[in-house]
Amino acid sequence: MNRSAAPKATVAIAFALAVLPAIADGNLMRVPLLPRYQQECAACHLAYPPGLLPAASWQRLMSGLDKHYGTDASLDEASVRQINGWLQSHAGTYKRVNEEPPQDRITRSAWFERKHLKVAPEVWKRASVRSAANCVACHSGADKGDYGDDGVRIPR
Repeated sequence: MNRSAAPKATVAIAFALAVLPAIADGNLMRVPLLPRYQQECAACHLAYPPGLLPAASWQRLMSGLDKHYGTDASLDEASVRQINGWLQSHAGTYKRVNEEPPQDRITRSAWFERKHLKVAPEVWKRASVRSAANCVACHSGADKGDYGDDGVRIPR
Protein backbone atom coordinates (compact mmCIF):
# COMPACT_ATOMS: atom_id res chain seq x y z
CA MET A 1 0.00 0.00 0.00
CA ASN A 2 1.40 3.41 -0.85
CA ARG A 3 1.73 6.14 1.77
CA SER A 4 -1.23 8.18 0.53
CA ALA A 5 -3.55 5.17 0.49
CA ALA A 6 -2.84 4.23 4.12
CA PRO A 7 -4.73 7.16 5.71
CA LYS A 8 -7.71 6.56 3.39
CA ALA A 9 -7.79 2.87 4.31
CA THR A 10 -7.60 3.75 8.00
CA VAL A 11 -10.52 6.18 7.66
CA ALA A 12 -12.57 3.59 5.75
CA ILE A 13 -11.93 0.92 8.38
CA ALA A 14 -12.75 3.33 11.21
CA PHE A 15 -15.98 4.33 9.47
CA ALA A 16 -17.00 0.70 8.94
CA LEU A 17 -16.30 -0.14 12.57
CA ALA A 18 -18.37 2.84 13.68
CA VAL A 19 -21.32 1.97 11.45
CA LEU A 20 -21.52 -1.80 12.06
CA PRO A 21 -22.41 -1.55 15.77
CA ALA A 22 -25.04 1.06 14.92
CA ILE A 23 -26.71 -1.31 12.47
CA ALA A 24 -26.53 -4.19 14.94
CA ASP A 25 -28.24 -2.24 17.71
CA GLY A 26 -31.08 -1.07 15.47
CA ASN A 27 -29.78 2.38 14.49
CA LEU A 28 -30.59 2.74 10.80
CA MET A 29 -30.04 6.46 10.37
CA ARG A 30 -26.68 6.09 8.67
CA VAL A 31 -27.49 8.93 6.29
CA PRO A 32 -29.28 12.16 7.08
CA LEU A 33 -32.80 12.25 5.70
CA LEU A 34 -33.23 14.15 2.47
CA PRO A 35 -35.15 17.33 3.46
CA ARG A 36 -37.63 16.88 0.59
CA TYR A 37 -38.28 13.26 1.64
CA GLN A 38 -38.75 14.36 5.24
CA GLN A 39 -41.11 17.15 4.19
CA GLU A 40 -43.27 15.07 1.88
CA CYS A 41 -43.37 11.67 3.57
CA ALA A 42 -43.36 12.72 7.22
CA ALA A 43 -46.40 14.90 6.55
CA CYS A 44 -48.46 11.68 6.79
CA HIS A 45 -46.29 9.07 8.52
CA LEU A 46 -42.83 8.46 9.86
CA ALA A 47 -40.17 9.15 7.23
CA TYR A 48 -38.83 5.60 7.31
CA PRO A 49 -35.08 5.18 6.91
CA PRO A 50 -34.38 4.08 3.33
CA GLY A 51 -32.37 1.10 4.59
CA LEU A 52 -35.56 -0.61 5.74
CA LEU A 53 -36.50 -1.64 2.19
CA PRO A 54 -34.56 -2.82 -0.86
CA ALA A 55 -34.24 -0.55 -3.90
CA ALA A 56 -36.86 -2.46 -5.94
CA SER A 57 -39.48 -1.87 -3.24
CA TRP A 58 -38.72 1.85 -3.08
CA GLN A 59 -38.90 2.02 -6.89
CA ARG A 60 -42.39 0.48 -6.90
CA LEU A 61 -43.56 2.73 -4.06
CA MET A 62 -42.33 5.86 -5.81
CA SER A 63 -43.84 4.85 -9.15
CA GLY A 64 -47.26 4.25 -7.57
CA LEU A 65 -47.72 7.32 -5.39
CA ASP A 66 -51.16 7.97 -6.87
CA LYS A 67 -52.33 4.83 -5.04
CA HIS A 68 -49.97 4.78 -2.07
CA TYR A 69 -51.64 2.23 0.22
CA GLY A 70 -55.08 3.61 -0.64
CA THR A 71 -54.10 7.29 -0.62
CA ASP A 72 -53.14 9.64 -3.43
CA ALA A 73 -49.67 10.79 -2.40
CA SER A 74 -48.74 12.13 -5.84
CA LEU A 75 -45.84 14.55 -6.12
CA ASP A 76 -44.49 16.69 -8.91
CA GLU A 77 -42.08 14.94 -11.27
CA ALA A 78 -38.99 16.77 -9.97
CA SER A 79 -39.73 15.74 -6.38
CA VAL A 80 -40.33 12.13 -7.41
CA ARG A 81 -37.01 12.05 -9.28
CA GLN A 82 -35.10 13.62 -6.37
CA ILE A 83 -36.65 11.45 -3.65
CA ASN A 84 -36.49 8.25 -5.68
CA GLY A 85 -32.84 8.85 -6.56
CA TRP A 86 -32.01 9.36 -2.88
CA LEU A 87 -33.99 6.26 -1.84
CA GLN A 88 -32.28 4.16 -4.51
CA SER A 89 -28.87 5.36 -3.33
CA HIS A 90 -29.56 4.53 0.30
CA ALA A 91 -31.88 1.51 0.06
CA GLY A 92 -31.17 -1.53 2.19
CA THR A 93 -28.65 -3.93 0.74
CA TYR A 94 -27.72 -5.95 3.81
CA LYS A 95 -28.96 -9.47 4.44
CA ARG A 96 -32.16 -8.77 6.34
CA VAL A 97 -33.67 -6.54 3.66
CA ASN A 98 -32.44 -8.25 0.53
CA GLU A 99 -35.83 -9.84 -0.14
CA GLU A 100 -38.74 -7.69 -1.16
CA PRO A 101 -41.58 -7.92 1.37
CA PRO A 102 -45.19 -8.58 0.33
CA GLN A 103 -46.83 -5.39 -0.95
CA ASP A 104 -43.51 -3.62 -0.26
CA ARG A 105 -44.63 -3.18 3.34
CA ILE A 106 -41.89 -2.93 5.94
CA THR A 107 -44.27 -4.51 8.45
CA ARG A 108 -44.73 -7.59 6.23
CA SER A 109 -41.01 -8.25 5.83
CA ALA A 110 -39.61 -11.45 7.31
CA TRP A 111 -37.13 -9.56 9.49
CA PHE A 112 -39.87 -7.27 10.88
CA GLU A 113 -42.09 -10.21 11.72
CA ARG A 114 -39.19 -12.04 13.41
CA LYS A 115 -38.28 -8.98 15.48
CA HIS A 116 -41.90 -8.55 16.62
CA LEU A 117 -42.88 -12.18 17.31
CA LYS A 118 -43.44 -11.49 21.00
CA VAL A 119 -45.78 -8.55 20.36
CA ALA A 120 -49.33 -9.78 20.92
CA PRO A 121 -51.76 -9.06 18.05
CA GLU A 122 -53.99 -6.92 20.29
CA VAL A 123 -51.08 -4.52 20.94
CA TRP A 124 -51.21 -3.34 17.31
CA LYS A 125 -54.91 -2.48 17.77
CA ARG A 126 -54.48 -0.28 20.84
CA ALA A 127 -55.44 3.36 20.34
CA SER A 128 -51.98 4.33 21.55
CA VAL A 129 -50.31 2.17 18.86
CA ARG A 130 -52.86 2.00 15.98
CA SER A 131 -50.77 -0.24 13.69
CA ALA A 132 -47.45 -1.99 13.22
CA ALA A 133 -46.42 0.86 10.90
CA ASN A 134 -46.55 3.38 13.76
CA CYS A 135 -42.98 2.74 14.89
CA VAL A 136 -42.76 5.80 17.15
CA ALA A 137 -45.50 4.38 19.39
CA CYS A 138 -43.02 1.87 20.84
CA HIS A 139 -39.60 2.94 19.55
CA SER A 140 -38.99 6.35 21.11
CA GLY A 141 -36.05 7.04 18.80
CA ALA A 142 -37.66 5.86 15.55
CA ASP A 143 -37.85 9.39 14.18
CA LYS A 144 -34.06 9.49 14.45
CA GLY A 145 -33.61 6.02 12.96
CA ASP A 146 -33.01 4.32 16.31
CA TYR A 147 -34.93 1.06 16.55
CA GLY A 148 -32.74 -0.51 19.21
CA ASP A 149 -34.29 -2.70 21.88
CA ASP A 150 -33.14 -0.36 24.66
CA GLY A 151 -35.58 2.36 23.55
CA VAL A 152 -38.66 0.14 23.29
CA ARG A 153 -41.63 1.03 25.50
CA ILE A 154 -44.92 -0.62 24.58
CA PRO A 155 -47.75 1.76 25.52
CA ARG A 156 -50.90 0.62 27.24
